[in-house]
Amino acid sequence: MIDGSRLIIGMVFGRTKFVDRVWQLIRNLRDTSKEGEIDVGDRMVKWDPLYTPFVKINSDGSVLGVWENMAELLGIYHGLRFAWREQFSHVILHMDSLHAFVESKSKSGNFPIFHFFFVLTTSHSCLGLFFSPSYQFKLLVMATHTPKNILITGAAGFIASHVANRLIRNYPHYKIVVLDKLDYCSNLKNLIPSKSSPNFTFVKGDIGSADLVNYLLITESIDTIMHFAAQTHVDNSFGNSFEFTKNNIYGTHVLLEACKVTGQIKRFIHVSTDEVYGETDEDAVVGNHEASQLLPTNPYSATKAGAEMLVMAYGRSYGLPVITTRGNNVYGPNQFPEKLIPKFILLAMQGKPLPIHGDGSNVRSYLYCEDVAEAFEVILHKGEVGHVYNIGTKKERRVIDVAKDICRLFKVDPETSIKFVENRPFNDQRYFLDDEKLKNLGWSERTTWEEGLKKTMDWYINNPDWWGDVSGALLPHPRMLMMPGGLERHFDGSEEEKPASYVSTNTRMVVPTTKTVGSSQKLPLKFLIYGRTGWIGGLLGKLCEKQGIPYEYGKGRLEDRVSLVADIQNVKPTHIFNAAGVTGRPNVDWCESHKTETIRTNVAGTLTLADVSREHGLLMVNYATGCIFEYDKAHPEGSGIGFKEEDTPNFIGSFYSKTKAMVEELLKEYDNVCTLRVRMPISSDLSNPRNFITKISRYNKVVNIPNSMTILDELLPISIEMAKRNLRGIWNFTNPGAVSHNEILEMYRDYIDPNFKWVNFNLEEQAKVIVAPRSNNEMDASKLKKEFPELLSIKESLIKYVFEPNKKSG
Repeated sequence: MIDGSRLIIGMVFGRTKFVDRVWQLIRNLRDTSKEGEIDVGDRMVKWDPLYTPFVKINSDGSVLGVWENMAELLGIYHGLRFAWREQFSHVILHMDSLHAFVESKSKSGNFPIFHFFFVLTTSHSCLGLFFSPSYQFKLLVMATHTPKNILITGAAGFIASHVANRLIRNYPHYKIVVLDKLDYCSNLKNLIPSKSSPNFTFVKGDIGSADLVNYLLITESIDTIMHFAAQTHVDNSFGNSFEFTKNNIYGTHVLLEACKVTGQIKRFIHVSTDEVYGETDEDAVVGNHEASQLLPTNPYSATKAGAEMLVMAYGRSYGLPVITTRGNNVYGPNQFPEKLIPKFILLAMQGKPLPIHGDGSNVRSYLYCEDVAEAFEVILHKGEVGHVYNIGTKKERRVIDVAKDICRLFKVDPETSIKFVENRPFNDQRYFLDDEKLKNLGWSERTTWEEGLKKTMDWYINNPDWWGDVSGALLPHPRMLMMPGGLERHFDGSEEEKPASYVSTNTRMVVPTTKTVGSSQKLPLKFLIYGRTGWIGGLLGKLCEKQGIPYEYGKGRLEDRVSLVADIQNVKPTHIFNAAGVTGRPNVDWCESHKTETIRTNVAGTLTLADVSREHGLLMVNYATGCIFEYDKAHPEGSGIGFKEEDTPNFIGSFYSKTKAMVEELLKEYDNVCTLRVRMPISSDLSNPRNFITKISRYNKVVNIPNSMTILDELLPISIEMAKRNLRGIWNFTNPGAVSHNEILEMYRDYIDPNFKWVNFNLEEQAKVIVAPRSNNEMDASKLKKEFPELLSIKESLIKYVFEPNKKSG
């Protein structure tokens, strides 16, 4: 069984007219040892022993003609090929053992009686041929693939948008789903030709989001993935290589794992680069072929090579139907102008000099975008699983010659219009590919350099504002900085300014702005708050009302990604606040017997919200806990030495604290999260049973240990200000200093109830009445104090915000 298709088997017995005619052709071709012409029935055909045409033979033995390009299509250069065409299908016969057969035939002097046996699948993808029991001829696998639902990653970018538009145009019965996070070099306008097509769907999202990828594969019934999404600009990789690792390797890994888990993918086409081969020798006359060693020389190509290794491993280990492509440089309309050709064109349009790295002697091969899109179309349908295909051209050009050609198009003097600048840290001299394997599938370059360059120049002249302000990309050594803000381009060409809180992995061409304490938003704020029924979540809503900040509470559950996305799409927030979580009722002991529920909310839910927020470019303020530390030798009780933000959690006494420490560590990977470590929260509402003061005032006995604590009346407004300032990372969210249980209860007695009394007991006695141990520690709040100098110490804040407002007269 091949390709899972049902086999159709047919046999022809004996010395039929058809068989005689076949062997007569064999004799004619075998006897032609040099170039010449042979009679194939309807005309004379030029015969080259190294290039045999396909001969079309009818079932009655008559010759129908010749498919002169079919040998190139299938990549076979030796032996004889025949074809038999019926109304519904055709069969291609492949004979690599022709010489052995003819020798056997010549000894007997006669053609043996034999059985002609053929096999083909219902998709015409596999054909076989056998002669007699004594002679077995090779099976020829025609790796045709007919997709139904294709996921194309990164298709708002340059190359992939041309591929997506081509497939949508040529195959209206295919469903095309585009997944793109709209990075700086992506533009929805690139997909305008497909916007109105019923078989086109666009999803804004990150390939690094496993939940989203799995969801799309399942709900869209994806059977084919064409994986283009990647960070690709070499200059950027020298300055921000970790982002390349995250996108190119981790993102690819997420896709592969989703394919493995869902088990429904019939083709996974991974788009790599010629740069994985490294530098080609200047005097090499044969290019790198698909089996050449990978020797990447820059961070970008290293991450692409690493991704290739994962693709190959998943193909071999899990049987994923993977195909890899490695392409030369591509140019044409829609390309972001950090790349050489569009950069030079735009600079020439502005009358500015064209900067060339080094001396311009570096050699590159350039393919026009539509030719490359056609190459992917061919590979999609005819590429063989497990194979690598180079997409290249033998026509090479020095960078200096590219610049001169563009100068000639603009009729400017190259001598005055070209300037030489400092070279890259490492700049490969030459990339040269052997592209014969792809040509054997039937693809060939169609667009000449002169024609393609003229088309590209005309497009940029007619669309000068396609990318908006690209002045940063036109620098000799651009660095696309990861900064909030920027413009998101829409299908209609309009642009929408993002609020200053816009934080994502998207890189933007803006200069970093210095922090201004108390800076306000350029655009109106709108908060999306999770934890409506919780104490902190409820207080946040009241604060927003007091400050006149529009807000809505999230309706989705944290662990339900789809509902979170729906909340964001409906609310359109500038910030997300996560005050949801499981602490247990009446206390954290509940978590010890409800571990699954605790993990679901505290770990899986929080991470899902962080990931969705990041995917949508939103800052998430996460109210965490400081109950992940306990006093130790380096931080002894009463010493005033507190745990800092960078310290590793050391308290695992309760399952609640374990989950909080776990998720905090994982959230470090999200650059859009502001983690606030709250401890023993206190508010001025002494009737609230969740208030730490209310709790201990109702206990029969209390321990007496100094701890850091959070006065919500003072610190919750600060958390809103932190969101306005786009502060991120981990923060000890407590008032400076520590206060003991007894000191608080003494204040309670002095300010609230002169008759209040309490009894202490030690930790050993406490352990007998609780299920899980409790965390006791002092947090170092100096980082927060430096950001907000007006922040009061814990005792000062208790008096000002809690006890003075509640003080009983007389």
